[in-house]
Amino acid sequence: MQNDQLLPNLYRTEYRKIVAVLARLFGFEHIQIAEDIAGDTFLLATETWAKKLPENPAAWLYTVAKNKAKDHLKHNAIFTQKVSPAIQHENAQVSELEIDLSEENINDSQLQMMFAICQPIIPAEAQIGLALRILCGFGIDEIADAFLSNKETINKRLFRAKEKLREEHVKIEFPNANEINKRLETVLLTLYLLFNEGYYSSSGNINLRRDLCLEAMRLNHLLVNNKTTDIPAVNALFALMCFHASRFDARMDKDGEMIIYDEQDTSLWNDELISRGTNYLILASRGEQLSRYHLEAAIAYWHTKKEDSVEKWENILQLYNKLLILEYSPMAALNRTYALAKAGGKEKAIVEAEKLTQLLDNHLYHSLLGYLYTGIDKEIALQHLQRAFKLAKNKVEKNRIGKNMKELDK
Repeated sequence: MQNDQLLPNLYRTEYRKIVAVLARLFGFEHIQIAEDIAGDTFLLATETWAKKLPENPAAWLYTVAKNKAKDHLKHNAIFTQKVSPAIQHENAQVSELEIDLSEENINDSQLQMMFAICQPIIPAEAQIGLALRILCGFGIDEIADAFLSNKETINKRLFRAKEKLREEHVKIEFPNANEINKRLETVLLTLYLLFNEGYYSSSGNINLRRDLCLEAMRLNHLLVNNKTTDIPAVNALFALMCFHASRFDARMDKDGEMIIYDEQDTSLWNDELISRGTNYLILASRGEQLSRYHLEAAIAYWHTKKEDSVEKWENILQLYNKLLILEYSPMAALNRTYALAKAGGKEKAIVEAEKLTQLLDNHLYHSLLGYLYTGIDKEIALQHLQRAFKLAKNKVEKNRIGKNMKELDK
């Protein structure tokens, strides 16, 4: 790796680890101090590495972060007395304090931070924002881009979320056995939303943000690898992510524009990820629990079948039927109409799609109806595509809809 790429890459991978470990030590009410220490560590690296690069850059960062943390504790007696139980003992010395940056402690710290951040007491977008900042090491600019917002708005959102968590005295720890499943629901929803933000980005210049998707998968994998959180729904969500990720290379063309499912080059699908997703879906079948993630993963599994058969689309349709019964959402109902079109014809799908009046202001709704009416009524198809074009906020999506309109006019 070139030197000019080394520090940004380490910032993405190591900043989050340092913050998680120090925040676990200091407590959530002092998380800003943990972030400041991590930030100062990288600032010092920027200043000194230009002169001489250390032999082990990651180890250098850990050593500096440890020393800065100890210096802070040593020079802030009041803070010290409130932070670490180890320091409260009469004979304990700050210099003897062990700041554990081992892989095991980093993973445990990140898992506990995940549960601290993913709280229903703060909005979902704030949970995702904090996850991106604290658990994924994203900069404020990157988070603003992910939400199609600006730095000021993101800073205010994260500040309010942190204040709320402090006010509620949220602790960085694993929930007890009685609460784990309840709390996991919120954690999984946050990771699901984070992955979806990457899979269908709201950013103005890209349609797929792999970095967001991969971070969601990394955090999900931490849950899978922990005995306490390795439950069927966690495996099902990871399977879902694997299946979707398997088609990344086929979803975008060389110009960064989205390729619709029917036109994807199946030779670009990642067979290793498909196999991995299948294994995790099998693991998810343990017990009697059935979650939305099970059904969505099964739907995604059938989408990885390259043969465009009636059996494939009938299975997808039936799975959507079960999903809508378990947990109804207009977007799932919209996706079902596409499966219905493939399994039973466009006419049947149009009837069902036009019942979804709550999606009249959604560009995907009109894009689908434009597709459904193509070959049936050119004028109505064009009207829906024109409406979709006006409603779309993503530049890449507008380009795709524009091309569909030109194709229809030929």
